[in-house]
Amino acid sequence: MSKRRLRGRGDKGDKSQECESERPAHLARAYEGKGVSDCAGTSGSVRNVIDVTILGIDPGTAACGFGLVREKGDRLRVVEFGCWRTPADERAELRLKTIFDGVTGLIDQFAPAAVAVEESFVGVDARTALSVGQARGAVLVAAASRGVECVEYAPAHVKQAVCGYGRAEKAQMQRMVKAILALEQPPTPHHAADALAVAICHALAPPLLRAAG
Repeated sequence: MSKRRLRGRGDKGDKSQECESERPAHLARAYEGKGVSDCAGTSGSVRNVIDVTILGIDPGTAACGFGLVREKGDRLRVVEFGCWRTPADERAELRLKTIFDGVTGLIDQFAPAAVAVEESFVGVDARTALSVGQARGAVLVAAASRGVECVEYAPAHVKQAVCGYGRAEKAQMQRMVKAILALEQPPTPHHAADALAVAICHALAPPLLRAAG
């Protein structure tokens, strides 16, 4: 079976991916003093800055979004994003294997410090909830197989962290992700934008909330 991986705008030659963003107003306080410490030495002050990569996942069987964000000091930039799609007539175990292989492949390639997953929305119908739950399970097992921490965030919390409003629409989320990561265009498809938003949410989360997931 061939993998169905649709890469987003993470190509190495895309200058927009290398841009580091300025912090939007409602996010400024979250970054005050974060990840920076000064140590006096014989050669003067040495600054130690957080430099980690976070993999965000928007789980789903038909379409599973992914987004990698690099956090360096008080800046975030996109590394890669896209979406895995699987056909409805394919056997369920093969569809989940596509997701599993995709997640492990990204972990092997980019060595993220954590995998952040968006929790299922309880209001969806039973069939959709089952499909999302299966995809979520594939992601969790993939992260565990590589020994990477996996944390989950409720959709409302992700929207609050990224947009400052827990009921933001998808178009608002895409625009804010574009602004935070200094992209030339809003990321598409929306599954990838949601995955990037989850990664941003984890990057902005206080240490205790990160630990609690």
